[in-house]
Amino acid sequence: MPACMSSMLGNEPVELSEGLQQLKNEHVSLLNKLEDLLTLCVKIENEDQIVVNFMKLRPAVIEFFEELEPHSEREEGVLFEMMGTYIGRETGPIAVMEYEHDRAKSLIGVFLENTKNDLETYDTKKMKQDTALVKEAQYTLVDHFSKEEKVLFPMAERMLSTKEKQDLKTRLSKIN
Repeated sequence: MPACMSSMLGNEPVELSEGLQQLKNEHVSLLNKLEDLLTLCVKIENEDQIVVNFMKLRPAVIEFFEELEPHSEREEGVLFEMMGTYIGRETGPIAVMEYEHDRAKSLIGVFLENTKNDLETYDTKKMKQDTALVKEAQYTLVDHFSKEEKVLFPMAERMLSTKEKQDLKTRLSKIN
């Protein structure tokens, strides 16, 4: 029988099992890419070589998104599903995490859709508007990863059985 919710939210440090540690480790590369995206966004906002930096932004967003997608699939399709059997997915932490995933992906999707055609015809106002989408996605995901690392992953570590943690690791390894 699962422990009560308050014991799952404890503040004491938790050593993560392999699968949860893998998800946390994936954040390192994603956060580095997010920092690079933010740097480009700030340069564009500050009109520092706006066209040059905007032309760098789209490929950087694509590279980031290609790494984010399988990570999101591992979280949503495996971890959130497993945790959802205990705490549900309609409300609470899982619902918030899924909303934040959807929000960030939507912002990135709009940016990619807006910038898929000839960027030479863009004026600086449009570049700044589209850059703001990336910046909002960046802020959303940095905050999101922090919540996962400080709350969700420790909660999962306390909640899931040893067998479930092994199953998590196995299932995560199957998603490229």
